[in-house]
Amino acid sequence: MPGNRRAHSAYAVAIGTGRHALCRQLPEETAVALSYNGATQAVMMATPADLEDFALGFSLTEGLASPTEIDRVEHVETPEGIDLRIWLHSEAGARVAERRRSMTGPVGCGLCGIDSLAEAMRPPGVLPETGLRLGVAQVLEAVAALPQKQPLHDATRAVHAAGFFVPGQGLVAVREDVGRHNALDKLAGALLRADQPAGQGAVVLTSRVSIDMVQKCVRLGAPVLIAVSAPTASALDLADRAGLCVVALARPERFEIFTHPHRITDPEGAADVA
Repeated sequence: MPGNRRAHSAYAVAIGTGRHALCRQLPEETAVALSYNGATQAVMMATPADLEDFALGFSLTEGLASPTEIDRVEHVETPEGIDLRIWLHSEAGARVAERRRSMTGPVGCGLCGIDSLAEAMRPPGVLPETGLRLGVAQVLEAVAALPQKQPLHDATRAVHAAGFFVPGQGLVAVREDVGRHNALDKLAGALLRADQPAGQGAVVLTSRVSIDMVQKCVRLGAPVLIAVSAPTASALDLADRAGLCVVALARPERFEIFTHPHRITDPEGAADVA
């Protein structure tokens, strides 16, 4: 399998210092196909690492299959990229095949038909009440810890990260990828493989919060999403309906709570960091 980064020569140019040669570490990205029972469902550009996590997490967060419906995952390298062959049990395989047929349409149609448009905006269920509450100090702890767990970003400054924070344990898993969706899918897969209940902690992202990131978190079952960047307004609409607490614009000493603020406790401390 190709490495997740490689060196590339470059020239640094700055006013007053001229030009000088340097060697820069850059992340790799590889075409990764996800096929179900022999038929390709999606092709993504991804960092070629933690790919079994990616297969499991993508299956869950896209609503394709639960872990118990997956028989096995095969990793096949080709000259063009990597084929993740996901084999499903019969009932799940038939469901995914039907979904794939319903996606067929004219080239460039995107989401075809009212049903598809409605599905794009519909919350994937409502999160159950798990009783999870995070204190202000714990949110700030999660935000501060994530940069310490990003070796690929440290080397390249060009990838996203998704982590999972559990009160009393800190960040129990972190995954990196050139794509923010891929990083979250890989994190989901890592949690599944570790039998880590998503309802016991918070997802922490280096990226903005869009509708699809909210949908993935809800399908994963995480009640709190913490992000360093801002959310979109539509993502907050969806998060509010799904019961997801969104904390965003998180910095070492402050953050903003956009939905379901009851999940973040210590109101006196919150007043200081708002």
